[in-house]
Amino acid sequence: MKRRIITTGDGSKTIQIEDWDEQYHSKHGAVQEAYHVFIEHGLRLFKNESINLLEIGFGTGLNALITLLEAPRQQLSIDYVGVEAFPVSKQEVDALDYCQQLDANDQQEVFQKMHSSPWEETISITPDFSLLKQKKDFKEIDEENLFNLIYFDAFGARVQPELWTEEIFLKMYHALKRNGVLVTYAAKGSVRRAMQAVGFTVERLPGPPGKREMLRAIKN
Repeated sequence: MKRRIITTGDGSKTIQIEDWDEQYHSKHGAVQEAYHVFIEHGLRLFKNESINLLEIGFGTGLNALITLLEAPRQQLSIDYVGVEAFPVSKQEVDALDYCQQLDANDQQEVFQKMHSSPWEETISITPDFSLLKQKKDFKEIDEENLFNLIYFDAFGARVQPELWTEEIFLKMYHALKRNGVLVTYAAKGSVRRAMQAVGFTVERLPGPPGKREMLRAIKN
């Protein structure tokens, strides 16, 4: 499928899949969406502890980079697992230029290390941030009671409805520890009902720019 780099509403870039008219991040603002959905309503629930974090859709690495930048402010030590079926290329990573956008040019080497590190191997990116990238389909996730937080950042249900089903959310439920949290930019009623059907308590929260709502699910 044809892919191209586009500039989003906040000036940051993302990858667009032209055949689907779908982006890796919101066209209204890639960085704004990442901070609003995954940091403000996810990561900032945790402070001064060690956490295990699963990202569904590692993609461009933007969420991982922002999480690494935010972790010291929250006094967090993070073991980060990013699952991705179709990794982005080095050329695409370079063109996205996220460190410049985040005013974090001193982290360019760290961001490159995230993308150049081998798959299926846990790598220490910083003393308080390890990364394990897994190249596999989301349906292959089988961890039990491991994660404190899940960033659910799969492509939208309009183009990949099979990723937003009870089957997938049951895997997410099992993968979380008790009181674990899943956050996603999605807000469709069918997604919320699928989450509730497998046992999650689901909140509707104000969405990022361009979206009225988003969802946060808690394993009770």
